[in-house]
Amino acid sequence: MTRALPVSAPGWRSWLIWGVGVTAYMLAITNRASLSAVGVDAADRFNADAATLSLFAVVQLAVYGGMQIPIGVLLDRYGSRPIMAIGMLLMAVGQFVMAVSPSIGVALIARMLLGAGDAAIFPAVLRLVATWFPAQRGPLMVQLTGLVGQCGQLLALIPLAALLHATSWSIAFGSIAGLGVLFAILTWAVIRNHPPEQKADVSVNTDTGAIRVVTSAIDTGTGIRAAWAHPGTRLAFWSHFTTPFAGTAFLLLWGMPFLTAGEGLSNAAAASLLSLNVIVAMALGPLIGELSRRIPLRRSRALVIPSVAVQVVAWLAVILWPGPAPTWLLVALVVALAAGGPASMIAFDHARTHNPAHRLSTATGLTNSGGFLAALIAIFLIGLTLDLQGAGTPDTYSLEAFRWAFATQLPLWALGVTFISIERKRTRIRMGLDPERPRR
Repeated sequence: MTRALPVSAPGWRSWLIWGVGVTAYMLAITNRASLSAVGVDAADRFNADAATLSLFAVVQLAVYGGMQIPIGVLLDRYGSRPIMAIGMLLMAVGQFVMAVSPSIGVALIARMLLGAGDAAIFPAVLRLVATWFPAQRGPLMVQLTGLVGQCGQLLALIPLAALLHATSWSIAFGSIAGLGVLFAILTWAVIRNHPPEQKADVSVNTDTGAIRVVTSAIDTGTGIRAAWAHPGTRLAFWSHFTTPFAGTAFLLLWGMPFLTAGEGLSNAAAASLLSLNVIVAMALGPLIGELSRRIPLRRSRALVIPSVAVQVVAWLAVILWPGPAPTWLLVALVVALAAGGPASMIAFDHARTHNPAHRLSTATGLTNSGGFLAALIAIFLIGLTLDLQGAGTPDTYSLEAFRWAFATQLPLWALGVTFISIERKRTRIRMGLDPERPRR
């Protein structure tokens, strides 16, 4: 009788390194979402219309998405420790520039620095999970990382907004910059790239079983092409493209103006709904992670596509409702949007499953860029549609204008679901689970 090998439990050092890493990720999300609850304040400070306000988020996400592949390559070469420390410093500089920014142009540079630093953190933490924890714990640890990280949204929604309104713009954003410097020092002091008994990162090719030691001599172009050539990586990209962008656009910029200026809620009520979104996402994370572990061959149909469907139905109900939506429907909307975040984490399971360790972070970067590419397109289209309707400033926002603006998300969902279905089929054929299609 063949006995399964025992799964080694991670030691205290693994949990300490992950704890510092995931707390840094939580701060990164606070930085990323720092305009979510103060968008109206930003519009007043910089005298910005809707398109310009959306440009803050678009520029930030464009840099974030554009940096994913370079960050992945750097992580595969140098490991998590130096990349995370540099990322935290970049975010600290970005928030300091934002704190003292006298104009829109300087503020845009600040958001670019913020996006560049933010891009380094999440892929680096996922690499720590892969190197310090057994593979069997991967899906749950990825969801747990996302769950803890989402607390950063709550910090941006409530304490940061309260600090800004109690003090000043410069003090609020300068305080976040100080935390960034602190965590740059902490990540460098605590985090290590791999366990001490492991002299270097070891890669096992998922297709051939060949074992190799990861070195900095790996061909960058070959790694990117090889990662994208696998349909499992493309499935990961489109899964991450499709599931979280609506929630990101809502939380990052447009949720608060829509709920207050469009639906007529108070700032406190709107902040409560946005906070509910984060709390529900945190609650769903472990559940979806466990389901993903149990049904690895059916998770696209059973988890990813249903999470998109509930978001589409909820948004259509709000858009088509005559007059302001009732509270219960707005609650249903934020709960539906919350499902997108945990469902998007399944994409990283695809990337990890179908790529060897020597290109793991490259594949993760490709995957992560999908969600933020979709988010920046959605945020820009919402702002542009508001402007085209003459509803580009807080004084001119209207419910009808927001309805047409949020309807621009529908083509992105349709595109994503189409490619998820295509790449899922190709992945199953590659794995030998489905027969090859007969050639005509």
